[in-house]
Amino acid sequence: MIRHFLLAFSLLALLAQPAMAEKTKDKVLDIEAVKTKSGVEAWIVEDRTAPIIAISFSFEGGLSYDPEDKPGVGRLVSILLDEGAEKMKSQEFQGKLSDNAISMSFTAGRDAFYGRLLTITKNKDLAFGLLRSALTAPRFDQDAIERMKNSNVAEIKDNMGNPSWLVARTFNGMMFEGHYYSRPGFGNLASMATITRRDLQHFVGEQFARSVLKVSISGDLTKDEAVAAIDNIFGSLPEKAGAVDMPPAELKYPGKTILLELDTPQTFVIASEKSIARTDKDWHAAMIMNYILGGSSFSARLMREIREKRGLTYGVYSALGTMKSANLIQVNMSASNEKVEEALRLMKQEWESMAKDGPTAEELQDAKSFLTGSLLLQLTSNSDIASSMNDMQRDGLDPGYINKRNSYLRDVTIADVKRVSEEILKADDLTTILVGKPKNISVDILLDKPPGMPEPPAEKP
Repeated sequence: MIRHFLLAFSLLALLAQPAMAEKTKDKVLDIEAVKTKSGVEAWIVEDRTAPIIAISFSFEGGLSYDPEDKPGVGRLVSILLDEGAEKMKSQEFQGKLSDNAISMSFTAGRDAFYGRLLTITKNKDLAFGLLRSALTAPRFDQDAIERMKNSNVAEIKDNMGNPSWLVARTFNGMMFEGHYYSRPGFGNLASMATITRRDLQHFVGEQFARSVLKVSISGDLTKDEAVAAIDNIFGSLPEKAGAVDMPPAELKYPGKTILLELDTPQTFVIASEKSIARTDKDWHAAMIMNYILGGSSFSARLMREIREKRGLTYGVYSALGTMKSANLIQVNMSASNEKVEEALRLMKQEWESMAKDGPTAEELQDAKSFLTGSLLLQLTSNSDIASSMNDMQRDGLDPGYINKRNSYLRDVTIADVKRVSEEILKADDLTTILVGKPKNISVDILLDKPPGMPEPPAEKP
């Protein structure tokens, strides 16, 4: 889960990073929104400063297309798409990428299947053709499947001894119990033994379709060239994706403390509860609240009280997480088994204090200064720009949002932040996930293994 959470946090951080200063009227990007002849929704930024082109795209659905009894299909697809396509086997396909400075990557996320392409301009036709082949005619050769399965199995086994991964897996499995968000994105040892080539082909056939596709391009090409490239790459995909159920996710075990015991000197913690949607009118107030409470600054309340004053942790951070089927606010930290109880108590005190009193005028101003001062540092490359645009597309924002965002933040008042804090921050509703051997903590649910991670079937004699 931690990877998906970080992906979601990065998205929030990027959108939380500001547009330009007032003296430039907050103008950051000139984004053109188009719909191509093949029906693909695309955002385009032309940038001729360097001979580089970046494409970021997403198919809505993601892990919802994993079979319930075979988690990890999307994960295997994501690491197999560049292992050969059409007549090119793995070595030839990989050679074309490396020999021509083309970067291609894929990720199966909770709500979408993501892809990225980066190429120098002179190799764009080759790069676009390779991406088209990977999406429309992946080979899924058996030797590549077995090689990637073995690699994924090794990673799963390694993760099973990693407390930061275990706390994230336990969080996902318990917080979203009964929902597809609870499935392990990398799969498990049992599912890796049963996933077939047909499963991979079915996932691609159901998920990769123009009706659920959003594309963003930034770099050294004109609008007309970008539109032509999009139809060239994606135009031959099926129009409609397969039907899939994506119900709202009810957050489970509010107010409960859940422990997965692990013999380690540190206890790893995730505490979380329901938050507001990205489309909520109080979203920008919530962003400021989160920055003051536990954002990336050393002056954040949680960091100041738990690390700076008492040295109980190396770091403690909060973040807003927005997904298609759930919205939450989450805290991550670790502390020694002997000190984690004190760290949790202080965290809840700060939760209650913010809900009761809201921010100070100084905290509000400092948060606004930070959140309206660093967008350009987050948009230093065409890859950054394309990724940011695709995030905004998926959030349902208009292309001009990035140029208006600072004004929304500047309009937030102390009363706004206090109101949203009272709505969101309810210390008694926090679900607390622990991995370790914490001292002096009352546990409601004790687990003997991480959820969603059964043992593989026994080998036949």
